[in-house]
Amino acid sequence: MLILGIETSCDETAAAVVRADAPKGERVVSEAILSQLDEHRPYGGVVPEIAARSHLDHIDTLVAQAMEQAGAGFADLDAIAVTAGPGLIGGVIVGVMTAKAIAAVHRKPLVAVNHLEGHALTPRLSDDVPFPYLLLLVSGGHCQILAVEDVGRYRRLGTTIDDAAGEAFDKVAKMLGLGYPGGPALQKAAERGDPRRFDLPRPMKGRPGCDFSFSGLKTSVRQTVEKLPPGPLTPQDKADLAASFQAALVDSVRDRVKKAIQQFKELYPHGTALVTAGGVAANAPLRAGLKALAEQAKLDFVAPPLKWCTDNAAMIAWAGAEHLRRGAAASLDFKPRPRWPLDPDAPKSTGAGAVKA
Repeated sequence: MLILGIETSCDETAAAVVRADAPKGERVVSEAILSQLDEHRPYGGVVPEIAARSHLDHIDTLVAQAMEQAGAGFADLDAIAVTAGPGLIGGVIVGVMTAKAIAAVHRKPLVAVNHLEGHALTPRLSDDVPFPYLLLLVSGGHCQILAVEDVGRYRRLGTTIDDAAGEAFDKVAKMLGLGYPGGPALQKAAERGDPRRFDLPRPMKGRPGCDFSFSGLKTSVRQTVEKLPPGPLTPQDKADLAASFQAALVDSVRDRVKKAIQQFKELYPHGTALVTAGGVAANAPLRAGLKALAEQAKLDFVAPPLKWCTDNAAMIAWAGAEHLRRGAAASLDFKPRPRWPLDPDAPKSTGAGAVKA
């Protein structure tokens, strides 16, 4: 089963070819990705119009690169999978229209993939994780804890009531003048800092349930900066604040995930794995903390390779293959979706990060 995946939901334009019936480690036949970081860096964040125009300029070239690297023609494909949402709608439309054109011309099945489901199923691409498993999905726009019961079946155990974790990383990095993207820059600065210098709050820690909150932590960093002596922050101030913020966020997330593990084990006693995915899952201290939690709970800990934590097309192709095995394909008139919850029955949250999900 050879699947072409296309991903254009945010600021990476990507195409990949996946052989879904190959052994793990051999499934991703080719990948082509173009990051837009340089285009968005002057603005300190993603500008939707710039992102959509860049996708439009480069998507055909990247698809051609992925197909050439795979040594395949469109006639060799079994299906085309594309991110159909959620995401920046202009970019999503570019990918969807490209995929529809290829599918229509070459008479191939088309699979509309939920971007979040791409992240959720990546551990099965990299590690063959069996259902059900507990997933912490953390990125710039999403922060959720989900029980992954099967393809297309997700039960949300917790979500953010305000900012997503990656959003908090970016905003704090901007406050400290660490550059964009904020997550990697802040982690690098934190390596030189003292995480005990500033006493920052651990939002939601100890409270019932599995929901997150990061807005108050972000505000506390700003207030701490304002209390420091006037003038530019010193390099050590920046490093210590970065380390203190990162420690507080990881501590808060660990507490929420620990609650979720308890709930998961009650609901799914045969579940065997704690999984993390999404861009923030690349954070080393967070991975270490989650691994320790999994060991304590006697669960396997699985985190995909770093290149598949951030947005990529291999995960979209794989999710398409998982759906295709179950007979699911989309008609050519499906519409892109800027909002697409994995668990439509979960209570709605007014938090920004949760709404994006």
